[in-house]
Amino acid sequence: RLQVGEVVTTIPTIGFNVEQVTYKNLKFQVWDLGGQTSIRPYWRCYYSNTDAIIYVVDSADRDRIGISKDELLYMLREEELAGAILVVLA
Repeated sequence: RLQVGEVVTTIPTIGFNVEQVTYKNLKFQVWDLGGQTSIRPYWRCYYSNTDAIIYVVDSADRDRIGISKDELLYMLREEELAGAILVVLA
């Protein structure tokens, strides 16, 4: 919505996606990292210089909420993310 000014329908990310978003006077480089089990070990490649994390959870998938929580807690232990702002959307 920030980029195009309207709500768009999305699908789960497969792999990685990078976009430059400008909102008012702010420029964001947004890294959308897929949540598949095979992709998660690569998340750490993108931690360097991270200012904020927006962690999106499919709250309708009750079977995977625990896995998502564990992954978030594991990620937050990383030293490179120590000063990053965290927003969780569910």
